[in-house]
Amino acid sequence: MGVSFLKSILILTYGYERNTFMNIMIMTDLEGISGVDSIDMMDREHEGYKRACSYLSGDIHAAVKGCLDAGADKVFVVDGHGGGNNLDPSLLDPRAYFCQKKEWLQLIESGEINGYMEVGCHAKPGTYHGFLDHTQNSKKIFAYLYNGVEQGEIYQGAVYVGAYDVPFIMVAGDLSACVEGRALLGDIETAIVKEGIGRNQARCLPLEEAWIRIEKAAFSACKHLSQYKPYKAILPLEVKVVFCRTDFCDEVNMSVRGRERLDARTVRRFVPEIKTYSDIMI
Repeated sequence: MGVSFLKSILILTYGYERNTFMNIMIMTDLEGISGVDSIDMMDREHEGYKRACSYLSGDIHAAVKGCLDAGADKVFVVDGHGGGNNLDPSLLDPRAYFCQKKEWLQLIESGEINGYMEVGCHAKPGTYHGFLDHTQNSKKIFAYLYNGVEQGEIYQGAVYVGAYDVPFIMVAGDLSACVEGRALLGDIETAIVKEGIGRNQARCLPLEEAWIRIEKAAFSACKHLSQYKPYKAILPLEVKVVFCRTDFCDEVNMSVRGRERLDARTVRRFVPEIKTYSDIMI
């Protein structure tokens, strides 16, 4: 049996040209999770926060199932919201791997990941009807700009993993986040689980329907993995942050190489090469 024939069989079977493995990383956030419909649910002291965490487990379960059903060998899950501790690892599908924040960076940089997706996404600041729109810190940061264009956390993830030739293949979150993902990354898979009503409230789909959408999107993204290309930033990358207040800008350590203060609220740096996640931050 010839090599080309075997390759054709693999493409027909798996939907992509299988090498030795297909490992998927799922980065999670909380604002865009199914069932999360109020800003109050982000407060760890509020009773709604526990429900948000349980819904997070449901979204992850759906995404993991979609990946594994599509033929993924390993699925890694990162609890990415606010320093972590939102997800109980014991509630994960036993076939998935829970990653600490430092571990996921090592996995990306080691070349062990073939595809990257984000579950629970929100839109960048200033997005009309973007539920809880922000980038990194909603209280301090007014805008992040890259090469002069305002971007959000979807961009940050895409640029970082793209530097290591990993494609960003799926977004799940509110309507505005999914629109942002498509505008940036093209025809990737999306799972719209709710729609913002202003900034601090959302109209959510029933949980079961939302989880079906996430599972289907993850399945399709993995099946068509070979169609997605890594997102490559134009280098050197200009990173600029506009803070909400001048005192927040005052707090930035300007002794870090490459940082310069442009005005009362703005700091800039140029990044010649993206090696770590911190390279795309101020």
